[in-house]
Amino acid sequence: MTTARVRLGVAGLGRAFTLMLPTLARHPRVQLVAAADPRADARSRFAAEFGARAHESVEALCADDGVDAVYVATPHEHHCAHAVAAARHGKHVLVEKPMAITLEEADRMVAAAHDAGVRLVVGPSHSFDAPVARTRELVASGRFGAVRMITALQFTDFLYRPRRPEELDTARGGGVVFSQAAHHVDIVRLLGGGHLASVRAMTGSWDPQRPTEGAYAALLAFTDGAFATITYSGHGRYDSDELCEDVGELGQAKDPAGYGRARRALALAHGAQGEVEAKNARNYGGSAYGRGGDEAPWHEHFGLVIASCERADLRPTPKGVWIFEDAQKRFEPLAKPLVPRTEVIDELCDAIDSGRDGIHRGEWGRATLEACLAMLQSARERRDVALQRQVCA
Repeated sequence: MTTARVRLGVAGLGRAFTLMLPTLARHPRVQLVAAADPRADARSRFAAEFGARAHESVEALCADDGVDAVYVATPHEHHCAHAVAAARHGKHVLVEKPMAITLEEADRMVAAAHDAGVRLVVGPSHSFDAPVARTRELVASGRFGAVRMITALQFTDFLYRPRRPEELDTARGGGVVFSQAAHHVDIVRLLGGGHLASVRAMTGSWDPQRPTEGAYAALLAFTDGAFATITYSGHGRYDSDELCEDVGELGQAKDPAGYGRARRALALAHGAQGEVEAKNARNYGGSAYGRGGDEAPWHEHFGLVIASCERADLRPTPKGVWIFEDAQKRFEPLAKPLVPRTEVIDELCDAIDSGRDGIHRGEWGRATLEACLAMLQSARERRDVALQRQVCA
């Protein structure tokens, strides 16, 4: 491992960056040196807080000679263009999920990274979470036999948080399939070995004021005969964090008094422009932005996940992994994270240092995207959709 810190530039100082900031600010292997964002207030705050350069365009950021890698955290529809620009300038790339919104875009991103000899990592997704990674290690140990079935469920208020117009437009990468199924598919692919054969899905779009998918349920079949079911609702009623000891998705303790907060706040926004303003206000540099603590009390999670093996059921939780065997159940605790999402930056830096791709490489992200696109196609056409671009973990 090299001792030099990776000099990181950030493309987009919006919500994704806000969630990654505690990691980027504290991780010892990266240094925030530059950013690009169209909002002057965000650029000014970034420059002042980190003593870093602030660019008005992603193109200028990618051309910055003082940047080693670019974290692409722009809207989904721009991931391809910005990742390709970074690669062509010789920058390594960490790109938010979903990797892109078409397979053709994903192909261009993989090819650009390959041609430039740079590393491409797709994340963060909840498949990076330490409890999920530990569950995968337990599966790989062989002690419990092969994975035969995976069950995953998550209910949140995703659809009723402040959204820009493109976030409510499926054609532009909006809706819960692009934003949330990317987590679910990544998790079950990691635990099941990665190689899916087919998808059968249904999606729900029930609110004409939020004209995109707000829910889904899917059956994913692996090539070895294993299968997974994933279910998600973002309609802000039932909250599945109660299944995780009231620990929120980001590892924080959940306040029961917060029930219905997203819908109440949205009701105060006046039209689409008001909603955009509300979102910008709570993003980095906005008037309502408040940086939380840098330490996550517990590990992040994505709701209920159970991997059913031949001789045990394994359940990752924010605090560790439950192991349910024939005659006993036991809990394997995990230490609290010192730096949240440290696994994401470790994989990026390891790939840069070694010159070898990790699990969440471009081809992995493309395979997850293929499954998400197949979910949308399956729901439209009411049929199974075969997958052709899958890779193993």
